[in-house]
Amino acid sequence: MRSSLAPGVWFFRTFSRDSWFRGFILLLTFLIYTCYHMSRKPLSVVKSRLHQNCSELIETINDTHSLNDTTWCSWAPFDKDNYTELLAAVDNAFLVAYAIGMFISGIFGERLPLRYYLSAGMLLSGLFTSLFGLGYFWNVHMLWYFVLIQICNGLFQTTGWPSVVTCVGNWFGKGKRGLIMGVWNSHTSVGNILGSLIAGVWVNGHWGLSFIVPGIVTAAVGVLTFLFLIEYPEDVDCTPPQHHGGPDEDQDNPEDPGNGPYSNKESGLEPAARCSKEPCEEPAAISFLGALRIPGVVEFSLCLLFAKLVSYTFLYWLPLYIFNVAHFNAKEAGDLSTLFDVGGIIGGIVAGLISDHTNGRATTCCIMLILAAPMMFLYNYIGQNGITSSIVMLIVCGALVNGPYALITTAVSADLGTHKSLQGNAKALSTVTAIIDGTGSIGAALGPLLAGLISPTGWNNVFYMLISADVLACLLLCRLVYKEILAWKSSLTRDRGYKEI
Repeated sequence: MRSSLAPGVWFFRTFSRDSWFRGFILLLTFLIYTCYHMSRKPLSVVKSRLHQNCSELIETINDTHSLNDTTWCSWAPFDKDNYTELLAAVDNAFLVAYAIGMFISGIFGERLPLRYYLSAGMLLSGLFTSLFGLGYFWNVHMLWYFVLIQICNGLFQTTGWPSVVTCVGNWFGKGKRGLIMGVWNSHTSVGNILGSLIAGVWVNGHWGLSFIVPGIVTAAVGVLTFLFLIEYPEDVDCTPPQHHGGPDEDQDNPEDPGNGPYSNKESGLEPAARCSKEPCEEPAAISFLGALRIPGVVEFSLCLLFAKLVSYTFLYWLPLYIFNVAHFNAKEAGDLSTLFDVGGIIGGIVAGLISDHTNGRATTCCIMLILAAPMMFLYNYIGQNGITSSIVMLIVCGALVNGPYALITTAVSADLGTHKSLQGNAKALSTVTAIIDGTGSIGAALGPLLAGLISPTGWNNVFYMLISADVLACLLLCRLVYKEILAWKSSLTRDRGYKEI
């Protein structure tokens, strides 16, 4: 019995059990979204295989193609001169479906058990990723097949992000959310890296396996999700997190015993604990317009639109850019492009750490976006001068481009989804996450589309487009940055006043 244990022993056991479950959920959701991103990456690596210059390849004796045909080894229908537009269409079939589906996904995510929702989404995502690769073995050369597969895959991939952010938000409070989610959000880059490396193994041979293997792994993790995912701490009698109740929020009246450091006021601890032991009415799911009224949702959503435009253009077109400009082969270009994601891991962690320390999410994003613009310009002009400069510039660009993107999609989304104006309604988190990431996904669809249309005029123009989007993302945060600066000045004035007293 609890009463027979010394208080310290009881606290240690409870703390260890809570920490174990939180660590397990963090690891499982990390693995889940790693698989989602791993299954998206192969197409960017295989692009250089779908259309290539065949003049240097050894021809077979019975070939019937013309001697002047330099695309005989390409995969129809991507063997034509308009191959960049066709590849952009395949990209956008996925990305537009993803953007549209994301707004709907959050609404379903609030109303369905996350374990079932995620499991079904992963199984179907794995299926359609594999079907894309099976097009190679079935000798499919119809554009509509690849477009249809991408549309279906894009819709089912929307089950992932709102669900995993909601699950992590249910388990972790606001205290170190930026750092925790910065580390956790490296799943995006880890998935991209794994997807590139796996695709690179087969890209020069049976490229269909570049899709089939990630698809099978994704479906297998979907089964693990069904068996082991725990949505709420209360489901296993763990202590729910404290989303609010920081020193600035709970010191309105120091004489009020309800405002002490262990108070449950505004934290949702007391209602959550009570609900875990006895039936109580669940809060209603928030409406779409209600979520838009939360302060900061609109600004961060629009900022993410342009930030994700830049990030996803690199995600889908960087290997082809390296292949064409630096003249590496398909596998080497795919492997080198993973350095951008290595930088993304570093950038996400640094952004979370700084924003936790300064309590300035918008300012952290803004500074990184400002630095990203000149770095992208330099990468385009000097990044291909040597392997060393290419490695360094890719890592730095990855950190500055993906840092704000990672912070907004994780810590910022969780902060806004558990905003104090919601009065502890945890059901808002999935909708807020879906709105922010759904708006960002519009940019994710526009970026690769514009890159496909602009790249025939020269890669310099693609980078000018990316730099312009980066500047716009920065400008959209100006009002929030101003508010954070005012809050810092107010905090410094208050601290100075306390010292004088």
